[in-house]
Amino acid sequence: MQENSEDGRRPSSALRAPSPRQRGEGREDIAIIGGGIIGICAATLLSEAGRSVTVFDRTGICEETSSGNAAAFAFSDVLPLAHKGMIRQLPKWLADPLGPLTIPPAYLPKLLPWLIRFWRAGAPKHYEASLAAQAGMMRLAEAEWMGLLDRSGTRPMLREDGSLEFYESEAEFRASLPGWAERQRFGIGFRHVEGEEMAALQPGLSPRFVKATFVPGWKTVADPKLLGKAIWAYAERLGARFEHTRVERIEADANGATIILADGSRRTAKKLLIAAGAWSHLLARNLGDRIPLETERGYNTTLPVSAFDVRRQLIFSGHGFVITPLQTGLRVGGAVELGGIERPPNFARSKAMLEKAKRFLPGLDPSGGREWMGYRPSLPDSLPVIGTARAPNVYYAFGHGHLGLTQSAATGRLIRDLVLGQTPPLDLTPFRPQRF
Repeated sequence: MQENSEDGRRPSSALRAPSPRQRGEGREDIAIIGGGIIGICAATLLSEAGRSVTVFDRTGICEETSSGNAAAFAFSDVLPLAHKGMIRQLPKWLADPLGPLTIPPAYLPKLLPWLIRFWRAGAPKHYEASLAAQAGMMRLAEAEWMGLLDRSGTRPMLREDGSLEFYESEAEFRASLPGWAERQRFGIGFRHVEGEEMAALQPGLSPRFVKATFVPGWKTVADPKLLGKAIWAYAERLGARFEHTRVERIEADANGATIILADGSRRTAKKLLIAAGAWSHLLARNLGDRIPLETERGYNTTLPVSAFDVRRQLIFSGHGFVITPLQTGLRVGGAVELGGIERPPNFARSKAMLEKAKRFLPGLDPSGGREWMGYRPSLPDSLPVIGTARAPNVYYAFGHGHLGLTQSAATGRLIRDLVLGQTPPLDLTPFRPQRF
């Protein structure tokens, strides 16, 4: 899905006169396909290291999936999705076409191999390794993001208000406790609240909620699109460049990589990073890598700031959505539709979440909202692909699912170290592209 910025114009960097490299002359040092938050962070850290970087994207910087997420730095979300009991919930959720998860019936045959892999990844024998990999990634992500925010001057866009996750019954609350015990193992702070304390943390709640869990260290950002563009502005000051174009295919050999564009022109690069989100696996196939990436289509509605006084991110895990107060509005979004990248949006899902939000926050004004859909690139074991392709001089960074914003700075650090031939701070074995 190709889209322009919200006012219908191309991003300003796409309007500049083409540079010699944009006219096809010369050779790139490092080329990155994908102008979302993963590609931006990788470009920034490589630029900080003194490398020359050009980002290629068909739409712009943070104009697609990275623009509409829930704005959370979910560093405490260490439980891999494959181990969160999703398979057990599947029959109940699928019975509701507008529930937390849906699969269009016509898409199910194509999705079935991915679902089987997802089910296998959730086996108990994989639990400890998956948890350790995710927890390690989250520790690195928090450290790298805090450093990047400071270096780029974007720290004022960080919000440290914590989060509230709600339960509608004692049974739902008790079912959450093992997950909180696992978080406690990794030093994640939280406390369970109810009654007056819960109401003080978020006034105006429906009485249907009996308890909640407050995570004081949970962080959000003022607006994910604005943050991405601000990080990119810092990268540009370091010399990073952007080219507004659609990539059709790629080639690679011992001499470097070749990018073939939609107009038939070519760009060559010494090194190439594929960070194109839900489209990344299609480019990886050009190089002989078959990676089982699927697309979780996420929906939201962003209401005016005045819609309700939401104090911090509110998480309704039993219903699969969150409400986030942004600088630019109140975002009601989430849910999962496993439906690929070609089907048109089903905005009835956005409307269903908004109806629930009205029940959960009596007094919420649902008028004046902007509906949106984005594509979360997800792998069946809930871990991203970060590493080298089979082809020389090519690297992959995609498949972060719900955690792209959260893990982007860590991914940028890992890619930077790989490109520079340095030892990464994490064991990359769990994230290898060839693990499938």
